[in-house]
Amino acid sequence: MLFLMKRLFIYFTFLTILVISCKKLTPKLPEDHQILEGPIKGLTAAEQDQFLKGDIGFGAVFTPQNGLGPIFVANSCASCHAGDGKGHPFTTLTRFGQTDSTGNQFVQLGGPQLQNRAIPGYSPEIIPSGATSSKILPPANTGLGYLDAVSDQDLLLMSDPNDADADGISGVPNWVNVPAYCQFRANAISMNGKHMARFGKKGAAYDLIQQTANAYNQDMGINSTYESIDTYRKQPVEPEVSNTTLQNVVFYLKTLKAPVQRNANDADVIAGKQIFMSTGCDKCHRAELKTGSSPIKVLSNITFHPYTDLLLHDMGPALDDNYTEGSAKTSEWKTPALWGLGLSKKSQGGSYFLMHDGRAHSIDEAIQLHGGEALQIRLAYGNLSMTERDQLLKFLESL
Repeated sequence: MLFLMKRLFIYFTFLTILVISCKKLTPKLPEDHQILEGPIKGLTAAEQDQFLKGDIGFGAVFTPQNGLGPIFVANSCASCHAGDGKGHPFTTLTRFGQTDSTGNQFVQLGGPQLQNRAIPGYSPEIIPSGATSSKILPPANTGLGYLDAVSDQDLLLMSDPNDADADGISGVPNWVNVPAYCQFRANAISMNGKHMARFGKKGAAYDLIQQTANAYNQDMGINSTYESIDTYRKQPVEPEVSNTTLQNVVFYLKTLKAPVQRNANDADVIAGKQIFMSTGCDKCHRAELKTGSSPIKVLSNITFHPYTDLLLHDMGPALDDNYTEGSAKTSEWKTPALWGLGLSKKSQGGSYFLMHDGRAHSIDEAIQLHGGEALQIRLAYGNLSMTERDQLLKFLESL
């Protein structure tokens, strides 16, 4: 009996040492403000379950055996959005074939998206002769549910197509024809049969269902009941991803948390925010928006801080790619949300790749590329002292 007790003592002592050692060796979980991924707080048990299912769907890898291709860009959603962050130049998308709102003239030749990879036995697409093209860097995914829940009325109130206040800023919505499978928001506003879209670099996707269905179809060559035209054969085919899976991925995107600001109480960050406001950056990068009603309770009637107005702005000739979508002009781009900006490098290999095509390698360089409506803001930035400029950049890094 004494022998057995000694053996049990040795066993439990060893087990205790092992647990303590493992705790020391196991890396600490990152703090909420250090990462972009993770769910909104307050989801119900059923919503948490759907979020996890959507997370699995988002990370699923496709092969030729389960529907990939035959021509494609990527083989999973996550491959373009590492850690739910911005893409890298290696994951850049190419859109081609549309220079105005009359429609894409190269749909039968592969438009609107270049699928530059192919499974064995097939050839990847090339840009047809005469087609203009634009490079598009995949955006970050976090906080999309908040942006989706902003009311059309609020977008319309922020727009100023004729620059009525004479401040040089004239943001406008992108008016698009909405696919039949999309469900209109409460109190949706239409104009000549078109509705205000808000997702994508040009803001041409109405909602996250359209954005996701298009991504499956154009990025991976995966067909659904929503987007059922095979991008290679240009004809309807059987769905390769279920509605349930696609809706779970949409729910996952809607319920990813908003990025958490860091060092908000730092004196330089506070000063930088004031400079951000005084130079007029907030005229497009609105610090505060509010959601309307949402079927997801935790997204209803919430004030949040994305630093965007979700509207199109003319960014000048340097950023005119001679390609467009919806009603946007070729030089117009949707104001990107700045929240999460300081964490972008974590998903981009340790370096910044900013603007719609990743051409800017620092926040300073991105600001210097602003033209058109934002030219006056860029000039105001250029007139800042070095201290003020450093404070502004520190503020932007904190978002």
